[in-house]
Amino acid sequence: MGKHTDLIHAGERVSLGESEPLTTPIYETSTFVFPSAQAVEDYQAGRTHAYLYSRYENPTVVGVEEKLARVDGAEAAITFSSGMAAIATALLGLLKAGDEVVCSAAIYGGTFHILEDLLSRFGIRHRFVSLEALGTPAAVLGPDTRLVWFESPVNPTLRCVEIAPVAAACRAAGVWSVVDNTFASPINQPVLSMGVDLSMQSATKYLGGHSDITAGVLSGSASLIGPLARTRRLLGGVLDPQPAFALGKSLKTLPLRVARHNSNALAVAEALEGHPALAAVHYPGLPGHPDHAIAKRQMSGYGGMVCLDVAAGQAAAYRVFDRLRIFQRAASLGGAESLCSLPVLTSQYGLTDAELAEAGVTRGMMRLSVGLEDAEDLIADLRQALAAA
Repeated sequence: MGKHTDLIHAGERVSLGESEPLTTPIYETSTFVFPSAQAVEDYQAGRTHAYLYSRYENPTVVGVEEKLARVDGAEAAITFSSGMAAIATALLGLLKAGDEVVCSAAIYGGTFHILEDLLSRFGIRHRFVSLEALGTPAAVLGPDTRLVWFESPVNPTLRCVEIAPVAAACRAAGVWSVVDNTFASPINQPVLSMGVDLSMQSATKYLGGHSDITAGVLSGSASLIGPLARTRRLLGGVLDPQPAFALGKSLKTLPLRVARHNSNALAVAEALEGHPALAAVHYPGLPGHPDHAIAKRQMSGYGGMVCLDVAAGQAAAYRVFDRLRIFQRAASLGGAESLCSLPVLTSQYGLTDAELAEAGVTRGMMRLSVGLEDAEDLIADLRQALAAA
């Protein structure tokens, strides 16, 4: 079925005998009751499908995981209490001491820090490589490389990586490939169909879509998701039924929302391209974007993220930021409301000038999450704010 149909109907219905609820209810319970010792034994032996404990499985959570698997084109999906919980579970579940992660140098700050500050303490090594190096992916793989992690479009510069060749090189070398698909969403970019082993997304963003939940998701083959589900049990980063229910509702409108994000962001980018206060407007849908051809090949829409580079630098970007009226000054992205953040104060906070340069980030950058408002109002807001630059 099509994505609109799947996202409305998949994962619903819990049988109550002769009738059943239209939508899966919230099963806000920590544990589940069995009628007998034999029933518990049958469950543990895998002879029956039942629920034991909500850290393992919960009907509300399982329902939304079925929706997510459908939209990602995956055999299975598992959800988490945050995107960071999904990242940590993927890395800890797939790697051991002595393994190497090859990671794009242009990467989400949380991913950078979990590799740099945490996993390095347990003997899991990492090597950051440039986007240009990922253009010849076989050359970046070493003898100890076990996993390649990258994102496309990249946060916050919106550079794009050609996904299929990276996935093919990894598969040929027996290396896992993982894409952070948060910025694009599976509506715009179905990464698993391009050969990637694992898709990671912060469901806090476009999947949730209303700035009211924190969640993460991993999608992939059943043979890969099964062991990661067992790792999730041990780490405990499971999604609670309440936000799972909200996520399930939001997914029903995902294709409609993403289409509006796409059209609004393109309108904003086109309107501001060439503005005298800006050194650059970064958006993969613009023909002048360095990776426009890549984005055009592998994306059906260019997403709701736009990055503005204020020509006069950090102080001028601060002034523009402070003058915004419709765009809200907040971190995160993907909600109905348009948001603006300064990468040097959020995702790239604390990085040295050399690290910023390696990631392609300047101190004058403003990251826009273009929401669902009227595009004309958003453009007018940005123009009046840029007068302060």
